[in-house]
Amino acid sequence: MEITVYPPDVQEIGEFDGGRITETKPLGFPGEGPEVPHTGPLFYWAWATAKGYGKIGLHPHQAFEIMSYALKGEIGHYDTMGNRSRVKAGGAQVMQTGSGVSHEEETVSDHNEFFQIWFEPDLKKTVRQAPTYAEFRHKDFPVEVRDGVTLKHVIGNGAPVSLVTEAAMQDILIPSGQRYQRELSANRTLAIVVINGEGTLSDVIGSEKHDLAVKYFAVVHAGTNGSVAIHAGQAGPLRLAMIEVPAEVDYALYREQQG
Repeated sequence: MEITVYPPDVQEIGEFDGGRITETKPLGFPGEGPEVPHTGPLFYWAWATAKGYGKIGLHPHQAFEIMSYALKGEIGHYDTMGNRSRVKAGGAQVMQTGSGVSHEEETVSDHNEFFQIWFEPDLKKTVRQAPTYAEFRHKDFPVEVRDGVTLKHVIGNGAPVSLVTEAAMQDILIPSGQRYQRELSANRTLAIVVINGEGTLSDVIGSEKHDLAVKYFAVVHAGTNGSVAIHAGQAGPLRLAMIEVPAEVDYALYREQQG
């Protein structure tokens, strides 16, 4: 099991609207931040923050599947398909951008935080499809508790978000002092961003432990079948977002073509 951790000080940063919206990028666009191998069709992951109102003006997208997932506050969306909406913390806005669509985003609460995550399907196919938009509220997502650990399924496992890209995502809360174990099949990758708390990440059959803290980005790649364990520290619960994708797909990926 190959585990690599990227603390926030090595991640790319950005801003919009004159600095009203700032972001760190656990997984940046090609050429941004450190090179992160084995992420397959997980193309981009940013964590945006805004105190008060901020706006990302109208801009185009094509072919990618893009999700905004609200962590705090409320985020707004408008697109050229005529959709206009807002979702609060725990909700998601999902665009399958297909043949092309432009949209704008805004933050509307006193304090706002959200992920924007891009998934990469076979772009040669999706670029020929009509764009779509869907929104979901926190209550729309299934939640289960396993041995005291709360798993909110955002993509896959009965979640309402349906993508062309092969991916699964959970918002996970591990109580202080407790452990969550996750099996991972060969040639699969887990990408993890810590939202709150501290803890450790390790291969269950190895002795090396990797520290986790807020905004740390961890990538786990399984060359063979295995398991990882995540322990929450004693100071409080550990909340993290976890995405599982295949390390390789049967179509050409954008990064590979750029390389």
